[in-house]
Amino acid sequence: MPLGNGRLGAMVYGIPQSDTIQVNEDTFWSGSPYQNNNPTAKSKLKEIQQYIDNENYVDAQKLSLENIIADRKTTSHGQVYQSIGNLVLNFQGHEKYSKFYRELDLNTAIVTTRYTVNGVEYVRETFTSLIDQLIVIRLTADEKRKISFSTSFVGPLKKNMVQTNSKISANNILVVTGKLTKEAEENIPNLLNFYGQIKVVTDGGKVSTFEGNSINVKDANSVTIYMSVATNFKNYKDISGNAEEKAKSYFNKFSKSYEKAKADHITAYQKQFQRVHLNLGQTDQVQKPTDQRLKEFSTSNDPSLVSAYFQFGRYLLISSSQPGTQPANLQGIWNPNSGQYPAWDSKYTTNINVEMNYWPAEVTNLNECHEPFIQLIKDVSETGKQTASEMYGARGWTLHHNTDLWRMTGAVDKTAGVWPTCNAWFATHLWDKYLFSGDKAYLKEVYPILKSASQFYQDFLVKDSKTGYMVVSPSISPEHTPALHSYEYTKSDGTTDRERCVVFSGVTMDNQMVFDLLSNTIDAATTLGLDEGFTKELVKLRSQLPPMHIGQYTQLQEWMQDWDRKTSGHRHVSHLWGVYPGREISPYVNPELFEASRNSLIGRGDASRGWSMGWKVNLWARFLDGNHAYKLIQNQLKFKPATATIKDPDGGTYLNMFDAHPPFQIDGNFGCTAGIAEMLLQSHDGAVSLLPALPDAWKNGIVKGLRSRGGFEITNMEWKDGKLSSVTIKSTVGGNLRLRSYTKLTGSGLKLAEAENVNHLFKRQPTAKPVVSPRASFKGTHIKEIFEYDVNTQADKTYVFRDGN
Repeated sequence: MPLGNGRLGAMVYGIPQSDTIQVNEDTFWSGSPYQNNNPTAKSKLKEIQQYIDNENYVDAQKLSLENIIADRKTTSHGQVYQSIGNLVLNFQGHEKYSKFYRELDLNTAIVTTRYTVNGVEYVRETFTSLIDQLIVIRLTADEKRKISFSTSFVGPLKKNMVQTNSKISANNILVVTGKLTKEAEENIPNLLNFYGQIKVVTDGGKVSTFEGNSINVKDANSVTIYMSVATNFKNYKDISGNAEEKAKSYFNKFSKSYEKAKADHITAYQKQFQRVHLNLGQTDQVQKPTDQRLKEFSTSNDPSLVSAYFQFGRYLLISSSQPGTQPANLQGIWNPNSGQYPAWDSKYTTNINVEMNYWPAEVTNLNECHEPFIQLIKDVSETGKQTASEMYGARGWTLHHNTDLWRMTGAVDKTAGVWPTCNAWFATHLWDKYLFSGDKAYLKEVYPILKSASQFYQDFLVKDSKTGYMVVSPSISPEHTPALHSYEYTKSDGTTDRERCVVFSGVTMDNQMVFDLLSNTIDAATTLGLDEGFTKELVKLRSQLPPMHIGQYTQLQEWMQDWDRKTSGHRHVSHLWGVYPGREISPYVNPELFEASRNSLIGRGDASRGWSMGWKVNLWARFLDGNHAYKLIQNQLKFKPATATIKDPDGGTYLNMFDAHPPFQIDGNFGCTAGIAEMLLQSHDGAVSLLPALPDAWKNGIVKGLRSRGGFEITNMEWKDGKLSSVTIKSTVGGNLRLRSYTKLTGSGLKLAEAENVNHLFKRQPTAKPVVSPRASFKGTHIKEIFEYDVNTQADKTYVFRDGN
């Protein structure tokens, strides 16, 4: 069961006789401050671009791999998120137990384990305090003098990665220290260390120590264990902190009873968690254990498991991302460093995964949990200036498909890394956060980052000689290939293999994201009354970008050339970025693009791994097809055993509700959580759309607390028999509220909508008309009839609307 306070992560296994609490601290990584730019990129860039323009994709790719991807001989392809280790509690004589029960209470963020031995009931409560920055474990029994156990600390199972030492101090505190085992990781010195203290407080009984590194308790009435951990990390360029002083400071500030610490933690947690309530109905399945419900979900009617999964996603974001902490990484904050972990080094994979972690942040009313990711964007907008300059001779900043604790921005991982457009995707989060809040002070703070990213494209885009479009070159469509061009190469063992070409120019995802960046920067500058001349330059550049292309299968083309296969089971759906998370494609404004994009998603099929499944849930929600989105939720909530491997082509969910990629990646949890919200509320397409993709399975329900763009909060929305019955909306910033509904509405101040929404927070982007293949054949969007209304709102006022039929 996962616990976390943004900085500290704990996995509670709950084994009665030998429990393990696996511990992470979000700044304990390998490495030290570094940058990994390839210095030869700049001198070869024009040659690579010319090869691509000449359609010599083989030589373009070879030259890109040699000169753009970071040199493994001299620098790193990213550092590794590490585990602190394991606090172990041994209870001799508890091997024969009964009435075992374990829960993670999403309403309190506390894990409880309960069982009976020889007629005595034992209870353990564990939480990671959001207030006191400690891991807290409480042991009780329903009879006095019954708690006897020993506790010790052992390092991660991968001892080749982390070394730990433990000893008992003079005042019976278990002190744990650790560092990376190797002197360097991929050429970067390992300079981080951690310091931890474990304090055991008893009511009654006797405390002793054993062999200097184990604390033994005998015949206590109750016991509370407190653990504090810190590292010497201060920020991505400063590791001069003192781990011991930081760890001790948390104890020095702490002088509470257990009950007070527990109450303070619950209050802080519930301040965020209880903002949103979702009730999709309840059946008898709710009486069964979660693992059984998960195994039976696809064949049973269990809507409340979807509600629980949705709230579990919000819980995970609260637990792994708090103001001042590191952002949630590929495993959130939970990484045991054993077996296959940390998968992909648990880095920040930026061509989908870390962005997906934050898709639920604004809409599910956890805007402060978005802040660590916003800070990461601020950081890489600085380190990425060096990359833009040194590798591409460009102004502004850029980032490829990975970063880590040290905010490196060079290109890593072979062909996947030839992708310099992450800056445009990151910038979408900056702008979207503004659209949800209307906070101009915040917009003024982040506008220079938007401007700098746009300046990069002013310098980096090149003209395609065949079309005249300004294109990103070189780049890829993550992590896919049309498989039309390849070449033979010799591997390190002397054998030969074939490499497929993935490096091209003007790929659809890039075109969509750069269009989005330029549009948002233009709108930000206009909103703030800044940079009129610069804005005109961006408007001109935007008009020179490639429009989207619709191909021979009436599909949205992934590349400028009509290279798509009609069907493909590939996990990435990158060219549908303009549908979600982008907002360039609308059934009401550009129905041909809408239909073609939907055809592309049909062609990809439903089979997918966790994060890909989550993305498809959101896409089907944007395609206004709730039943198809729900089908993928059923696929996501499909039990996977812990033994599932990456060879398993279809994801699912482990018994503890973690996303089974496999192996575990947390983005699938976050993506599906965002998708459930997107089925109930959308606000990207000029209006607040109520129940836009409600599936037949959710006939009756209530949701409270979701947020929309425009600064609106859905304080209460109810539906019956699949039809909206009432909605109460609070306006936080005022302005025009445009409502879109499949149901006629009535309410004070409502009038039928006309023309475009005058609220600038709902301004649509000026998507260009697509280039359409003569072989395309359109069949129509076949979407439901809608009703649209406007109401002029005032800040901090609440408005109620009901079914008008």
